[in-house]
Amino acid sequence: MFPYDYPLLWSTAPTPESYYAFLENHLKHMHASPPLIPRMLHIVIFIGLAGLITKLYKPSESNMLFDGASLVLYMCGVIVYLANIIKGLRIVSSGEYGTPDPDDESDQVLGREDSLKVMSASNTILALVLVGVLVLQAGQWYAERKEQQEVEDFNVKEKTGGEGVTAAAGKKEKEAAAATPAKVTRQASGSKKKQ
Repeated sequence: MFPYDYPLLWSTAPTPESYYAFLENHLKHMHASPPLIPRMLHIVIFIGLAGLITKLYKPSESNMLFDGASLVLYMCGVIVYLANIIKGLRIVSSGEYGTPDPDDESDQVLGREDSLKVMSASNTILALVLVGVLVLQAGQWYAERKEQQEVEDFNVKEKTGGEGVTAAAGKKEKEAAAATPAKVTRQASGSKKKQ
């Protein structure tokens, strides 16, 4: 949706009226898609949510940090989707933008332009939230891989270091055993000379 959202959100030039009609037609076309498409999207959303919750079933420290944060971001994305995008698609399809209430003086009614800008901002927020989930999952994978490498390196060092310590201890014991009879021999030879 970035090419559609850019002129509404980041362009400094005023957006022409024809662009709003173009965007409305695009959103109406998306909303009028066969029911299979939204159902597949909702299944994918549910599978992602179920996967994150399943990963938190028996959490480790990295699961609590990475998967917990991923779940929070994912839920933010689901809320933005339900509250802004679905509602916005329904409003655009019906063409019934906010009509001012004569009894209400607060001017909090969103017209056509503002509703389309909210839709565009919601698409951008949703994209950033889902990229955040992907970054957190990639970070968890990297942290687990790095930890596994460190454990393997430690185990290798422990094996080689442990054998070296055993060999050094055995060498010292042999030297001590070899030195002990020599001392006894000297003492014995010294005592023979005195007699």
